[in-house]
Parts: sequence; C-alpha cells; structure tokens
Amino acid sequence: MSLQLTYLIMITIEYENCQRIDGIMMYDFIVVGGGSAGCALAARLSEPADSKVLLIEAGPVDRSPYIHMPAGFFKMFRKPQTPFAFGYSTAPRDEVDGREMALRQGRVMGGGSSINAMVYTRGCAQDYDRWANEEGCPGWSFADVLPVFRRIEDNEIFACEYHGTGGPVGISSPISPNRLSKTFVQACQQAGIPYNPDFNGERQAGCGLYQLTQRRGRRSSSAAAFLGEAKGRPNLTIVTNALVERIIVEGGRARGVQYRTGHQQQVAESESEIVISAGAIGSPKLLMLSGIGPADELTALGINVRHDLPGVGKNFHDQMNVDMVYELKGPYSLERYAKPHWQMWAGLQYLLFGTGPVTSNIAEAGAFWYADRGRSQPDLQFHFMLGANTQPGTPAMAGKWGCTLDSYFSRPRSRGSVTLRSSDPTDSPVIDPAYLTDPYDVEMSINGAELSREIMSQPAFAPFVAKEHFPAEVGRTRKDLEKFIRRFGRTAHHPAGSCKMGSDAMAVVDPQLRVRGIDGLRVADSSIMPSLVNSNTNFPCMMIGEKASRMILGNR
Repeated sequence: MSLQLTYLIMITIEYENCQRIDGIMMYDFIVVGGGSAGCALAARLSEPADSKVLLIEAGPVDRSPYIHMPAGFFKMFRKPQTPFAFGYSTAPRDEVDGREMALRQGRVMGGGSSINAMVYTRGCAQDYDRWANEEGCPGWSFADVLPVFRRIEDNEIFACEYHGTGGPVGISSPISPNRLSKTFVQACQQAGIPYNPDFNGERQAGCGLYQLTQRRGRRSSSAAAFLGEAKGRPNLTIVTNALVERIIVEGGRARGVQYRTGHQQQVAESESEIVISAGAIGSPKLLMLSGIGPADELTALGINVRHDLPGVGKNFHDQMNVDMVYELKGPYSLERYAKPHWQMWAGLQYLLFGTGPVTSNIAEAGAFWYADRGRSQPDLQFHFMLGANTQPGTPAMAGKWGCTLDSYFSRPRSRGSVTLRSSDPTDSPVIDPAYLTDPYDVEMSINGAELSREIMSQPAFAPFVAKEHFPAEVGRTRKDLEKFIRRFGRTAHHPAGSCKMGSDAMAVVDPQLRVRGIDGLRVADSSIMPSLVNSNTNFPCMMIGEKASRMILGNR
C-alpha cells in the first residue's frame, strides 16, 4: 500500500470523529499548529470525552528515527535545509553586515520540540514576575506558572518544590556524558562560575550538565509526551501536511478555519474556540492573513480588515548566538563517530543498551552567568557543543576534531517585526528580528564572547584544546569582537513576542490569551511572551500550552 493511500485512509478515519453539517466539519476546539504548545493544548482539550478537537499541523508526522534518537539532532540541524522545518530567512540589516540569516522553525508534529537540542530550562523566577508585575500580565508570575511547570514534568532526579514527577514530559540527565562536557564544567569553575546541579531550582546562575527533555534515551517531544496516548482518542482529529490559509471571522467572532491539504481546500468550524499555536512567525502571519492586524498594512496588500490590531507582528525579538570554535588535540568530541566503524559501534551500543553517543544531545553542558554585572539575575546562556560544524555558517575543520562554545545575551532590547510579503498564504513573511539595533545588546554580546574565550583558556582544557579555530583571525579588542559578531552572529532559534500578551495598546492578547477584539480566538505559543525569558523556549512553550488549556476548559 502506498504512503499516499495510507495517509488518505487515515484522514478519512479521523474525519469520522467529527460532526458534519452541510459538508462542513464541526468541532468544539480547533488548534492550529502542532508544536510545543499546540500538542499540549490538543491533548488536554481532548481529555473531556464530550469535546471534539481538531489539531492541524503544517508538517508531517514525527516518524523519522532522527527525531527520536537524540544525536539525530546533529544530522537534522546542521544542514541548511531540513524537511522538518520552515526554511525562513531574516530580512537583511546593516547592523549584521547586510546578511540574511537562516531562521528555521519546526514544521513537523511536535514543532521545535521535535528538532531542538532537548535542553531543559525554564528561566528565572524574576522573568515571570516581570511579566506579571511590569508588563501587564497578572496571573503569569512565577508563583502562578511553577505549578504548571511541575504538572507537566516527570523528572528522573529531582522531586521538590521546583520539580514534578509523573507528568507527561520526560526529564533526565545525560546518560553517557562526554569527557569534554565534564571538562567544560571544570573550566567554568576555574573561570569563577560556580557549579550548579540544577539550573531550574532555587538559583539559575552557575555551570553544569543540562537536564534534557528525554525519557530512557529517546526524545520527549511535545508530540511524544502529550499526544502519545491522546492521538488514539476518538474525539481528537489530527490533520498533518496542511496549510491553514485563514481564520474565518464573522460578526467579530472566529467561526472556523480554511485550510488546504494538497490541492484540496477544507473548512472546519468551531462551536467554542480556536487557538493559534503556529509560533512567533506563523501566528502573526495567520492573524494578518485573516484580516486581524495593523489596518494600514493589511489594506495596502488588499486584505479585508476584520479588526485593526496594531500590535500584531510587532515586538518581535530573538536572542543572537555567538559561536567560538576550537581545534582539539585528538578525537575527543563526537566527530570521531563520523567514521563508519565508529558509527556502527555507537549504533549497536544504543540499540543493545540504550547508552553511548547516540543518547547525546550534542550540547550536554552549559552555564548561566552575567553579561551585565549590575543585574541581580544571569543574562547570558552558554551551550558547549561536542563538534566544530554543529551550525550552518561555522567553518569545518578538514581531517581534525573540534568543539564549539556558543553564548547569547538572553534579554535583548532590540525589537523588530513580522510583516506580510503578500496576501498569498504560501509566501514567507518578512522576518526582521532587528538584531543588535540596540547598542546595549551589542555590548552584552561582546561580554559573552569575551567570557567564552576566558572559559576556553582555563587549565582544564589544556590537555584537549590545541587552539582557537574561529574566530582565530579576529583580534582581542572589543571593536574586533563587535565586527566578528555583526558578521557571524546567528539566531538562537528562540523568536518571541510578535503577538504579545498584556494590557497596553500594542498588546495582541490579554492575560487569558484571548485576541483583543475577536471572540472565540486565542493565541498560545512563544509569540505571546511580552519579553524573552533567560532560557531555551521549548519548555516555557509547553507550559503556555498547558496553562491555556486550563484557562479554556475552566471557562466551559
């Protein structure tokens, strides 16, 4: 049986789970986007047996073995193009030497949680208190979100006031940490950064091995964690490889969605609510295609304005990564497994024992520290990666081995936008994170690069590191590093803020995540963050999806 025929049969079976009225499929809830937040939402909304839920994902089902084997992240992410991600590029800016940067976002069931490095971090308590107390988001303080984090967590090590057990998302420590990862932790301590066994506990500052969104050596993505059992429910319909073209708005209320699978256009209607969880790029794009956004921009593209909401697509921001690559004296990194006989050995070890390098997420160790020493909480994050060519744009080392230390200033002040290129749903939007447009971000990024060099020069690395490979030709002055960062800095793949939550005139959603001025419509993903947290964004997005489901089901 062909894959195409199998897919059509699956879709036919799924459609039997919903009610049809005059050829239109009817549901209680429609979730657009099967990413970190969307999978959590769809699973929780379908827990009541009388709720009919539709989940629509733009990408394929997460069947690839590279998704579920942790080290598969390296194979998927280092390539300029991957079948599991939108191949977006940022708009060129003078501040980054006129470059267009690749900015990949998950396009597969599980979204970013299916293709990321599985690093489990949540951010500082002060990040969420800032949302609640300074940015107009009551109900989102750390005291409010901590119980949500704990509810979705199944931590194999920690069980305390900061951590949960028994939740859907597996959290574990590295199974077979590489020797170099441990050396990095020692070097950080030699550089004055204290050891921290738990970045998500009482304090975030320090260095250590990351905990990972893994369970028994396999990726614990949002799809695997939340949809593992839920996808078998008769009241949950899942449609993949589908492009949602617009939200249907009538009389100030979101009534349904229009989407396309292949060459066939479909319409599904909601009797209760529609939730957009398409990410910091996809969510504002869909709102604007639906006539919800800045009226002047929509009118200029010939889009019928349903609701003038000027904040849609604004406040967009991302963290900028600075990679420092080092040549090693021997085959100490995971690059040794590029040779066929080592690959075979690693594969057998994984299949037989569930251990070894295949369980590695490549970025096993890291640190949180201060770019601005006047801050009370860390504002730098580091990932130590067990290879030299882990990201597009970093130079390879032919015949040699290497490692990479990246840093990023986690609370950027620069703000950009996501705007439509045209009214065609298949067109990528214009994505402008406005990296380094605020001078403060430049200074903090330079501080991070300087600290990276300091860490890598510590005695712990002396037996392993031969020399700096990239940017070896760059001088040691701050001006030299600024030029390097503007030329080679890249996205941290943590875009956020483009449908921000709040109560001011530029807020797109209120603290209940309801789109202002449109009934029956919410947004729940990283786009609602008024400002980034000091963290990778995957687990906070899962929390947002879980919290949104409680808001919705509590209002039924």
